[in-house]
Amino acid sequence: MMQRRTLLKTLPLAAAGLAGAGNLAACGPSASSGGGASGGAGGSLTWMSVVHTPTTPEASGPVETGVKQMTGTDFSYQWVPDASKEEKINAALASSSVADITTLNQLVMPSIRSALTSGLFWDVEEHLADFSNLAKINENVIAGARVDGGLYGVPFQQPLARYGVLVRKDWLDRLGLEVPHTIDALGEVARAFTEGDPTGTGAATTGFIDRAESFDWMFQMFAGYFGAGCKFELDPVGKVVPTFTTDAFKEAMEWYRNAYAEGWVNQEFVTMQKQNQEQAIAQDKGGIVVTGLFGGRGYTTLAQSIDPETEVEWTLINDMTYADVPRRIVSDTGGGMGGLMSFSTQSLTDEEELKRGLALVDALMEPDCHLLMTNGVEGTHFERDANGTITMVDQTLWEQQVQPYAGSIPTNDDTPLYRSADEMVNLANELIAENDEYAVVDVAQPLTSTTYDTSWGVIHQAVNDAYNQYMVGQIDMAGFESVVEQQRAQGMDDVIYEYTASYDAAL
Repeated sequence: MMQRRTLLKTLPLAAAGLAGAGNLAACGPSASSGGGASGGAGGSLTWMSVVHTPTTPEASGPVETGVKQMTGTDFSYQWVPDASKEEKINAALASSSVADITTLNQLVMPSIRSALTSGLFWDVEEHLADFSNLAKINENVIAGARVDGGLYGVPFQQPLARYGVLVRKDWLDRLGLEVPHTIDALGEVARAFTEGDPTGTGAATTGFIDRAESFDWMFQMFAGYFGAGCKFELDPVGKVVPTFTTDAFKEAMEWYRNAYAEGWVNQEFVTMQKQNQEQAIAQDKGGIVVTGLFGGRGYTTLAQSIDPETEVEWTLINDMTYADVPRRIVSDTGGGMGGLMSFSTQSLTDEEELKRGLALVDALMEPDCHLLMTNGVEGTHFERDANGTITMVDQTLWEQQVQPYAGSIPTNDDTPLYRSADEMVNLANELIAENDEYAVVDVAQPLTSTTYDTSWGVIHQAVNDAYNQYMVGQIDMAGFESVVEQQRAQGMDDVIYEYTASYDAAL
């Protein structure tokens, strides 16, 4: 995803760009960033950051050199490969030998949550208002980033909710159907796509194309339209309960089970892997997908690679509703929070030292810094035409020198900064931005339950299996509810009790 977006971004006329080293001082600590990030008496800052590419970039490379000049900060990365991050970060936490700044992505891990609340890292919340960019972080993102009431780092920011419903617009047009915006209308479209001839070739087609992770992804998001929450939610009496125990979730299951029985959902979805799902979509097997709104571009590209003459056209829908349930969309990004940049209390020993680290992160959120860490240097990694459209100069060089910094960019929500040469990408970004107002987040994300840490994997798998069995007709709703009830004695009731106590304590 990162690669495709960097190839397509364009800059508005008002945005400052890079024209070689001459502009490298354009983004530094803002006037309101208390203390500045100049290294000073504290020396060079260290940052233990995760790298998702096979190789790490050279410290003397153009991106790191440029960022240091732009921010006026002397700092160095301690790279941790994504494949071994759990081992290496856990070892650092266990020995309290963390860097000045440490990237912590997996906040559900008990070892990380324990370390965050142990005093090893600063609670930064009261200091964010001192920095112009940090002060603008969405409150919903902040809420999702807290652990037992404390904000032990600056959250990596993402859009709050990126999902929607993608429907084949060319199929709608061929069958004379309107774009659906309600679940009832979507059902009629699914029926028509299954029983009609939307391709005009007589080939067999279906409505929805789902895959094996349905319970956690496609259906989880779909159930949100019926009023279901995001993994955990508050029930009417204030308990934190799993969403799959709620009436809204089960009502959505009944609707989707009927759609499956009618043939509107691909019949093999409980065993279909993601790659096979994508191929089926690109090969005109089905015309409805509940997925990220950005997915339309990828599905179109894949279809064109299979058949350059394809007529595929997607409509992106972010305002689907059901009955009298208000418009809503379940978050797929952890409430817009992709982890934390946490600051050591051991090496950053007072507030002035902490502010050096915060000022660095604040400066990285400036448009020119963001551009450098995503696209690289103009003339070396990308070029712009007279309209501001960015094209890659050297893809291989970009992958070597720029892409490794993807995991160190404080915000991936760059919609206000760039526009794409592809209008489908622009539309997806606009709709995703609209979703912020209607996002539904996991109420348990900032909470702690020791039973969840030890037992939830088994509970979740049992309910997931029961969901699949229900969908394909092996058990009825009573059978599904029986499996859920069995999990109460396996720790589910303890999870509910502990999460509720944690929620009440944080009020």
